[in-house]
Amino acid sequence: MSGVNEIRSAFLDYFKKNGHEIVPSSPLVPRNDPTLMFTNAGMVQFKNVFTGLEHRPYSTAATAQKCVRAGGKHNDLDNVGYTARHHTFFEMLGNFSFGDYFKERAIELAWNLITKEYGIDAKRLLVTVYHTDDEAFGLWQKIAGLSDRRIIRIPTSDNFWAMGDTGPCGPCSEIFYDHGEHIWGGPPGSAEEDGDRFIEIWNLVFMQYEQVTKEERVNLPRPSIDTGMGLERISALLQGKHDNYDTDLFRALISASMEATGVDAEGERRASHRVIADHLRSSAFLIADGVLPSNEGRGYVLRRIMRRAMRHGQLLGARDPLMWRLVPALVQQMGAAYPELVRAQALISETLKLEETRFRKTLDRGLGLLNDAVGGLAEGAELDGETAFKLYDTYGFPLDLTQDALRQKGIGVDTEGFSKAMERQKAEARAHWAGSGEAATETVWFELKDAFGATEFLGYGSERAEAVVQAIVSGGASVAEAVTGQKVQIIVNQTPFYGESGGQMGDTGVIAFDGGRAIVTDTQKKGDGLFVHQAEITGGSLKVGDAVILEVDHARRARLRSNHSATHLIHEALREVLGTHVTQKGSLVAPERLRFDVSHPKPISADELKEVETLANEIVVQNAAVTTRLMSVDDAIAEGAMALFGEKYGEEVRVVSMGTAKHGEKAGRAYSVELCGGTHVAETGEIGLIRILSDSAVGAGVRRIEALTGEAARDYLNGQDERVKAMASILKVQPDEVLSRIETLMDERRKLERELAEAKKKLAMGGGASGGDSGQREVNGVKFIGRVLTGIDPKDLKGLADEGKKSLGSGVVLLIGVAEDGKASAVVGVTEDLVSRLSAVDLVRIASQALGGKGGGGRPDMAQAGGPDGSKAEAAVEAVAASL
Repeated sequence: MSGVNEIRSAFLDYFKKNGHEIVPSSPLVPRNDPTLMFTNAGMVQFKNVFTGLEHRPYSTAATAQKCVRAGGKHNDLDNVGYTARHHTFFEMLGNFSFGDYFKERAIELAWNLITKEYGIDAKRLLVTVYHTDDEAFGLWQKIAGLSDRRIIRIPTSDNFWAMGDTGPCGPCSEIFYDHGEHIWGGPPGSAEEDGDRFIEIWNLVFMQYEQVTKEERVNLPRPSIDTGMGLERISALLQGKHDNYDTDLFRALISASMEATGVDAEGERRASHRVIADHLRSSAFLIADGVLPSNEGRGYVLRRIMRRAMRHGQLLGARDPLMWRLVPALVQQMGAAYPELVRAQALISETLKLEETRFRKTLDRGLGLLNDAVGGLAEGAELDGETAFKLYDTYGFPLDLTQDALRQKGIGVDTEGFSKAMERQKAEARAHWAGSGEAATETVWFELKDAFGATEFLGYGSERAEAVVQAIVSGGASVAEAVTGQKVQIIVNQTPFYGESGGQMGDTGVIAFDGGRAIVTDTQKKGDGLFVHQAEITGGSLKVGDAVILEVDHARRARLRSNHSATHLIHEALREVLGTHVTQKGSLVAPERLRFDVSHPKPISADELKEVETLANEIVVQNAAVTTRLMSVDDAIAEGAMALFGEKYGEEVRVVSMGTAKHGEKAGRAYSVELCGGTHVAETGEIGLIRILSDSAVGAGVRRIEALTGEAARDYLNGQDERVKAMASILKVQPDEVLSRIETLMDERRKLERELAEAKKKLAMGGGASGGDSGQREVNGVKFIGRVLTGIDPKDLKGLADEGKKSLGSGVVLLIGVAEDGKASAVVGVTEDLVSRLSAVDLVRIASQALGGKGGGGRPDMAQAGGPDGSKAEAAVEAVAASL
């Protein structure tokens, strides 16, 4: 049990044997506390359980919780690497009771674990209690057999825990280990308590009160327990070390750093190796939990951690990016306990490599410019704020890096001047933004982005989160409150709702708050990073500053994910079938269907569409993991990733890969690789099924594909199946015989139609019109047939006219067909012996004019025209006769 992994497992196994539910670590980005930047204690995921807002199927639990303290009031960043026990990332072991056991059982469980399971010498342990907690004092005497001298009463807030100004609170008991007289320091509460002799290893919080107001405190009806023991500290103790960085886990990481740089870990660069080992852990775990480096919020803190480690890598003499090469060592040490590290290993490596590559360029360029700027400054002087801001704004050199670089030379930075330069730039940007017309309505988003920064998007890893309302917009202006029935736009500090972009529609769902709720009908992105929730308040009153719970419509998001991932697979399948000229020209990813436009010069045949569908579904049934990496645009495209039409990409992009190609040159490699910021399935099998519905033209050289996935595709196919069964029933055959039966019926129909057409022709030419039974008469010595026909296809008129000419031998034939809509078609035929003096073209134009039409054309022996007024057909016949 000497290794860190064994110590962690022993803790969890102990509490499992004692009836506790082993709950996995929650993410480092809190989903239930919007006031926290990162999860920094084991109790964070149970906050709502302690307050009674949430109920779980267990009343006792134990966890190994990953934590980060590198921002806000819990910021250990500057101390890391230079002390024995400061970390940005650490693991907190804890056991919890939600109204089940209380002080006596908690003390008993803790004492037995430490002294019996872990085998720590009880003589080296002492404890603290809150100075008025006589109950805890007596229980430590009873259970642990500690003397009064080894139970120390502490009157300060160090031994009284509170969730906030109001809410659950209670006294604490801390367990300390005495490392011996050879180390300087005194027991807690003494003047020498800051020494390293007595080290706290476990804190037991007895949550027994509720702070109602600043003055009023009442007993909780169901007192609870919350404990926390740092894995790094207890591991150092159990391994006989006084320094957390001497434990087996850190030694392995430091050894990897030493091997990669060739610099001894115990020399003058000892702190650099420690910084790298610690920051590697925090960076990797934050990336695995969905945080990516940026210039705002959590991403900015991550970037600071990464760049601090990377600068120490440069101090160690590493000429090439170092951090990403250490990821395998970390995964080997911690991947079994935290499988998210294994799943995200590629993303972690790519992100670290990209960030360090860019940072080295920034560092080299910035240090050179900085050296020029301070060349004439003496020790104790200050670099002016304007120059510091220029380094930041023009060359991407952060202020804290400027301060760190100059600290070694004894030179400060005019931070007030820096801030003034920053504010001036923002004011100029606002002035340029303000415009007229539609642009002016967007000014509010610019102002809100300036005031609050970008919205933290949590939706890659979660569809539910807590947040704080930063702004409410109504009618293009910020308001302080929105009430029932009001339609508004809501801005929060962090959200799981995806804002419409890249063809994917924005999320819908619910925002719940104390006493009310709002229905989110859409989510849009505004002002370069603001996620705007279009919502209607359906109950209660929502105010700026309120805490809210945001919950995405899970079923709708799942359909969006499936359809978005399916577009990637269909896109690649089209390129495989039609050629690499196929690129996406636009898309719509909706919950009920998907649509996207691709470049292709001609219609896609049914066989080609069938092959595309088959290839895409081959990847679906692979149930392959969908992986995401962070890369530079150039690197991503160089590796074969496709950039989508009309999308704007920053320097860093998300590269989404899915499936393994089975055919062609790509066989054995990733099937689909695209730059994409949308949400996707975790495994391709979640898509279920892809069904392509149609291909159509939307413009020159652009085809539109429509398709369905999952349940919608199955519903469509089920509907098709039901229709086939219904046809089979009507045709009185089996479903698999429907096609052949329809083909037989179609043949029979065509035969009957031919027979009917012939019968109509014979009937039409047989009598029933002006001019006698056959319609034949002689006009001015010329035989003339003039007939008005109904129910005859216009295309058959010429054939009938030829027959009429044959029956006459010599003469003129005029046939006028009248359609159901009242329009008429006229055909004139003239036998060969008469074309020298009579033209069919001239005669048909006379008929057309009588029918209300114009023109007509053909040959002297056969011409055709039309007219809109079929009621004048008889008059047209007489007009032609008169012309003869």
